[in-house]
Amino acid sequence: MASTSAPHPLHQIAESTTHRLLLKQWLKEQDLISRRISLKESRIDSVRREITFLYCFFFILHSFSLLILFASSSHEHNSVGCKRSWVPSVTSLLCSLSILWALRYKGDTEASLEKLLEREKEDGLMLAKCVDELKRKGLEFDLMKEVDALRRAKSLRVETKVASGTKKWSARDFATMVMLLVSFVVLGLVRFVLCS
Repeated sequence: MASTSAPHPLHQIAESTTHRLLLKQWLKEQDLISRRISLKESRIDSVRREITFLYCFFFILHSFSLLILFASSSHEHNSVGCKRSWVPSVTSLLCSLSILWALRYKGDTEASLEKLLEREKEDGLMLAKCVDELKRKGLEFDLMKEVDALRRAKSLRVETKVASGTKKWSARDFATMVMLLVSFVVLGLVRFVLCS
């Protein structure tokens, strides 16, 4: 009875050169995709740490500058300090704008890395489905049909993402606006401290 039953699909794959070669190649590709995913995840973590550092540096810089101005304003004469208030104001504004530019740049880098990571994960899932189908079907796995289905699924995924690619306000945009507002408040405080 065991001899009349069809061999297991994995035995069929082992006997077929093309199916065995395809399975090996897809397994190698899965390994490469998982390595790329872990590399992109570590790069995203690194960019997020840099963004956190920039946020902390922004607030620490303005806190120290205001503390120094408060301390120095008590020792200076008001008319002299008010005349030279443009120096700390311009310095504060330039530092704020450079930090905001760096935050935008790092935020855009993080967003592009997240898109690449999402694409890699989707490719890994599609490849895993194909490997499972190959292992399940054995010699019944039609190479041309399945590869064409994989290509069609990829092109449909790209088309739906392009169609739904409308720009919405993100948390990064809100954070940038808040930090810009804080920068202008600090400018006003500098002028108030030195001229009052």
